[in-house]
Amino acid sequence: MKRRVVITGMGWVTPLGHDVASVWQRLLRGDCACGPVTRFDASTYATNFAAEVKGFDFARDFPDAQRHSSAGTSTQFALAAAMQAWKQAGLDKAARFDDSRMGLYMGSGEGAMDFDAFAYAALAGWKPESRTLDDQAWARAALPRMNASTELEQEPNMTLAHIADAFGLRGPAYNCMTACAAGTQAIGEAFEIIKRGDADLMFGGGAHTMIHPLGMTGFIRLTAMSVRRDTPLTAARPFDQSRDGFVMGEGAGMLILEELDHALNRGAAPLAEIAGFGSSADAFRITDIQPDGKGAVAAMSRACREAGINPREVGKDGRPQVHYISAHGTGTQENDRIETRAVKALFGDLAPNVPFSSVKSMLGHLIQAAGAVELMTCVQAIRTGCLPPTMNLNHPDPQCDLDYVANASRDVNSAGGVDVCLSNSFGFGGQNNTLCVRGYRA
Repeated sequence: MKRRVVITGMGWVTPLGHDVASVWQRLLRGDCACGPVTRFDASTYATNFAAEVKGFDFARDFPDAQRHSSAGTSTQFALAAAMQAWKQAGLDKAARFDDSRMGLYMGSGEGAMDFDAFAYAALAGWKPESRTLDDQAWARAALPRMNASTELEQEPNMTLAHIADAFGLRGPAYNCMTACAAGTQAIGEAFEIIKRGDADLMFGGGAHTMIHPLGMTGFIRLTAMSVRRDTPLTAARPFDQSRDGFVMGEGAGMLILEELDHALNRGAAPLAEIAGFGSSADAFRITDIQPDGKGAVAAMSRACREAGINPREVGKDGRPQVHYISAHGTGTQENDRIETRAVKALFGDLAPNVPFSSVKSMLGHLIQAAGAVELMTCVQAIRTGCLPPTMNLNHPDPQCDLDYVANASRDVNSAGGVDVCLSNSFGFGGQNNTLCVRGYRA
């Protein structure tokens, strides 16, 4: 018998807030989290703004913060989000289960970096006359400033290690670093682990911050970020003709996935059901998407096929079988046009009837956390019957001519609500991942 996988808990730490209900309301209002960078002096950077997490207090938001005091910023985000999901799933009050059947799959990058020490040491070894680095001078300056805990915490497996320790998870444990697709891939792989019987409960999610000098510099050099320094609140404008790149965000999204009977037997209430997962590679270029969107089409079609959905047929209610797509929607010229092209290729004549929006216009791009947070918006759309908007879409690109829920959220309860969603994540390097989630039915 096929094992069904449901979501029983969700938690996030985002630039718009740190609990699901209030952030969801802010997304529906079209609030934007973008503003000047305060984490470091970015005044000379071409992009000096981002969507930072504000008001986060690890000691307040995580009960055993002292034990995990060495954790890096993104790990702290993940621990707090995981605790929210754990409590919503009722696991804080549940009897203990076989912890060897409880695991986690993370999409997370570096956990901590001591950039001040790194920069100081680099300056100490820099030889401007030859534009080279004296590695011995660098080492002499760096070694006294090295911190063992910080060096350990920068490893990408450390977020996973902290969560496993905090919640006593001794089952399957994996971490992926598939760039902007990592959060979606982590949840998809966790889904597959439960489905094939290797675990009964899995954390799945992503956590990341790249709002630091190296992270911002890298994306500026790639010309991937907006440079609208004077108007950061409206800089993120997916699908708009005047878009000029994404806005960097940060945060974490964590979900509890459970085998259905495992959840029901302990009295948990499923929030939604994961119905399909699709993954593909572009096999093209490192930072460019395959121009025809073939990789994106493959990921979406595989997710639909596993969910038993024909994207070119309408359902019994006369609507497309997919009721909403959470777009990757970065706001770069290339991504938005190719994602639009891929949706058209998959849905054919039905494509204009499938609502399709990007919350990156409000949250910024959470990089490895983006897919997890965006899947949660799909669950919220299913539960509330409301679709979040794509903000700042005032002059649509002629090549982006689908229904992007522009500038205002949409209540679709009178039209039958939302039952089936796709959530897309496409990463640098050509990784494409799509999850299909639907409303839970017994």
